[in-house]
Amino acid sequence: MGKISATLQVAQNRAKELNLPYKGALYPDEAYEILQSAPGAKLLDVRTRAELDWVGRVPDAIEIEWASYPGMKPNSHFIAQLEQQVDKEALVLILCRSGVRSHHAAAAATQVGYGDCYNILEGFEGEMDTRSHRNTVGGWRTAGLPWKQN
Repeated sequence: MGKISATLQVAQNRAKELNLPYKGALYPDEAYEILQSAPGAKLLDVRTRAELDWVGRVPDAIEIEWASYPGMKPNSHFIAQLEQQVDKEALVLILCRSGVRSHHAAAAATQVGYGDCYNILEGFEGEMDTRSHRNTVGGWRTAGLPWKQN
């Protein structure tokens, strides 16, 4: 079993253990490894435009809001936008701020036929620390993975 297959298997086992409704759950470093090595893998960032503009973006990510700022109103066009931009056969790794919206997006995508969806645990900014600050405990940015500020 190759390194990519082994990483995906770990993510799939993690999803089974947690009884998640999608194929797998990856930590940010695992997701980055897959993106670098698996041809055709797509990173879907479901954060708001405000988060992307103010906090930072992952280069080459497909950006489709799960909800809009302000008010966090659900994006009623999420699935249609996803279907326009991502093939249902693709390996899709989904990212948000902390892993919660991406969990819901992965579940919704799986329900409409995306069979290879993985949630990125910890998200872009990670969990809150004891002072309620992000970017200190886990997450894409804290792991030192590629991102840019506009």
